[in-house]
Amino acid sequence: MKFIYADSLDYVDPAYDFIADRHAPGRKKYWDDLYPHELMDKVPYHGVLVSRAIVADAPGAKGKYTQPEAQRFRREGARAFLRLDAPRFVHMPIFGDCGAFAYHREKIPPYTPEDMASFYEDACFTHGCSVDHIIFDFDETLTHGLFGGSSEARRRFDITLANAEAFLASTKRMSNHFTPLGVIQGWSPGSMAEAARRLELMGYRYLALGGTVPLKTSQIKKCLRVVRDAIQSDIDLHILGFAKADDIAEFQSFRIASFDTTSPLLRAFKDAKSNYYLRRPDGKLDYYTAIRVPQATENLRLQRLAKRGVRRQEDLLALERRALRALRAYDREEVSLDDALGAVMSYSLPAMLTDEEGCASQKRVAELRTRYARTLRERPWKLCGCPICVQASIEVVLFRASNRNKRRGIHNLGVFKTVVDELQNTELAPTHGRVDLLSH
Repeated sequence: MKFIYADSLDYVDPAYDFIADRHAPGRKKYWDDLYPHELMDKVPYHGVLVSRAIVADAPGAKGKYTQPEAQRFRREGARAFLRLDAPRFVHMPIFGDCGAFAYHREKIPPYTPEDMASFYEDACFTHGCSVDHIIFDFDETLTHGLFGGSSEARRRFDITLANAEAFLASTKRMSNHFTPLGVIQGWSPGSMAEAARRLELMGYRYLALGGTVPLKTSQIKKCLRVVRDAIQSDIDLHILGFAKADDIAEFQSFRIASFDTTSPLLRAFKDAKSNYYLRRPDGKLDYYTAIRVPQATENLRLQRLAKRGVRRQEDLLALERRALRALRAYDREEVSLDDALGAVMSYSLPAMLTDEEGCASQKRVAELRTRYARTLRERPWKLCGCPICVQASIEVVLFRASNRNKRRGIHNLGVFKTVVDELQNTELAPTHGRVDLLSH
């Protein structure tokens, strides 16, 4: 089971100045920045996935890449663009998919099967997913056949399978011979199983389960169970956009070949409580709350308080500086936990916990204080030996702008990969074929 990271240009400035909060002088975005696999001494994933919706090289599309970046990606190839062409990375697989959620409101996908096959071929992907149309309906009680499903769900089901058949035919004319994945979409476990059965009959040996993002862990497992029963045991399975990545240990029995996710990185700055990962001695993940110290002149809540006269901006700037000084002094063991926590909470009240009138909920204050106290008391950044925590120290647990938040997310990727690696060590040797690119 391989962890494939879904990249979205998630690089950081290695020379970022945390004290001055600014980039290195003359820094050129992308060219001077480092991807997670370059920043970490141990690669924090087994492979990378790039969605075409992120690249957005189609007319009118809006993604993360600029037009010159999209052109260079296709011209130079995914491996060179992602800087995965160094000797220690060359065996890592590069998956591609369409990014179906980006066009879920469209009547039909914006890409043809032939166009997607050419995209994968031009950029030298190792694995490419067929063109799917996401289905949001879901009834977990329908575990057999094509019962239920709205007319729209059935229309998208048919589009996805027709595209898969045309896509597979197109790949056979390609010289690069990337591995095609047939994407499963359905409105129920039963319809997903039927889609998987048809994809296998078309000739696919690698299937990708789509539409799992809004599903609960139990629902995904129910889908996998019936899909596995519907196909031969040597068919490889991939889970697309696996939002429940922290529950990965529960999926071992389904013989998942690979899954892609951004969850460990995103939780660094999108989760309210669990922002910093640490692997416990028993192998399970533990989570810590990052300490929010927003930039006083850029935080929208603080700007509104200052404009309404509830708080003076000069006072907010002074509280911000005091909180940062106290945290760094605590890291050097120069001040007590209570002193550092007091400075942080004094700034957190206006920055996070007050309403438009400047009033704060005492329950929320107490809860946040407890979580912050645990993070500071246990000093998890001191327990981790990854390059990010060694170099950034306490800065890695500060919730403050992109360069810190993404570093924390990259740290999380590395911790999460160790959990997946440990699961692999407990698995039986794979009985299915084609493990060349996925075995590294």
